[in-house]
Amino acid sequence: MKKFIPILTLIAALSLATVAAYYSVFGISKLFSSQAKAVILMAGILEVSKLITASYLERFWKKINFLRKFYLTLALIILMFITSLGIYGFLVSAYQETAYKVQEVEKKVMVQETKKKRYQEQLVSITTEKESLNKNITELTTGLANNKIQRKDRNGNIINTTSGSTRRALEKQLDNSMSRRDTLSKKEQVLSDSISSIDLKILDLETNSDVAAEIGPLKYVAKITGRDTDKVVNWFILLFIFVFDPLAVILLISANKVLLDRKKTNIYGEPKVLVEGGKVESKAERVKAPTPPPSPSISDEKQKEKQNLLREIKKIQESGAAHVAKGRALTELRQRLSSLEDDNIKTY
Repeated sequence: MKKFIPILTLIAALSLATVAAYYSVFGISKLFSSQAKAVILMAGILEVSKLITASYLERFWKKINFLRKFYLTLALIILMFITSLGIYGFLVSAYQETAYKVQEVEKKVMVQETKKKRYQEQLVSITTEKESLNKNITELTTGLANNKIQRKDRNGNIINTTSGSTRRALEKQLDNSMSRRDTLSKKEQVLSDSISSIDLKILDLETNSDVAAEIGPLKYVAKITGRDTDKVVNWFILLFIFVFDPLAVILLISANKVLLDRKKTNIYGEPKVLVEGGKVESKAERVKAPTPPPSPSISDEKQKEKQNLLREIKKIQESGAAHVAKGRALTELRQRLSSLEDDNIKTY
């Protein structure tokens, strides 16, 4: 797994940088829409140059002079800022399209809220009038029940009677009040149904639209923080761009550093050194493969053998051995010496 870390780091850095460049290039092009193609070309080349600059600074930091370091570092920071600005413009532009849809939904909700408020006012008026009618009906009913007149007859007895005219007047008022109450009850029911229907429409607008799903979490964050939705979106975009392009550049620099370190060390993490012939080897590799001792030269061996033969010939000549044995030994040694000299002539 350790072998793949540099490759994975490099892939992550290039992926982040590519996506950041895409957002940045199109974000900047929207700021200069009259020359969008030219701006896209310019911004794209700057994005590639930024990555090359970051790699160059990491690899040759110790070899370049101060002025070049200062300018390239400053250029890298400015390019990162431009990329972040382009991403910010792209995301803000994308949010504006959603914001317009939100405003449209809010206006529709406002219209429904206005209608609901008007119906509620009418409902309050009807309710108040109904309460007054109910009170009058109660009083009229009581009046009809108490419509009694007491008088005495000729004999002085008390007689309870009712007034026909009063009763008719009370009954007429009671019928009118009850009829009015029934009419108001029907209006009250209609208004209540209308208010319920408006509530359902508002709920549908606020929950079943595509916009509600898009900014629902942001609205929740805005609600619990007590901030406006636009401010919450702005905070989110700023946090997003702070870790986007800078992370891509840092990962690219890290990948370069790891790859450079891998070239300077072996699989055991030991540093490599320059050996004879320009080859780079590690200490472990040099110990593992020791240099073999130089093999002796063939001509040197034959020379030593020739000298030994000459010494033996001299010893035999100076010895007191029998003439026949001495002659046979000398003949054999001289033949060996002759064959040895013939081999030397062939070798050279």
